[in-house]
Amino acid sequence: MPEHPNRSRPPQPSGALGGLVKAERLMQIAFILPCAVVAGWLVGYLLDKWLHQHWIYIVGLLLGCVAGFIEVFHIVLENEKDNQ
Repeated sequence: MPEHPNRSRPPQPSGALGGLVKAERLMQIAFILPCAVVAGWLVGYLLDKWLHQHWIYIVGLLLGCVAGFIEVFHIVLENEKDNQ
């Protein structure tokens, strides 16, 4: 979503605390991608069992990958914008 033009961002911490905040944001990438893939696989697996199919888990796995990559790109772009 685009940001409202009249809203200002809260001030970012500086010094060592600012470095830790930036490191924490980037560490989210290590968790978001695998969690999105597992969540997509799990939803697909449950739909497979419910609908008595054997292929929906693949679609869930792919959708989880796509959602994870979109979120990773969102985090990286947000981090780049903060560095400017």
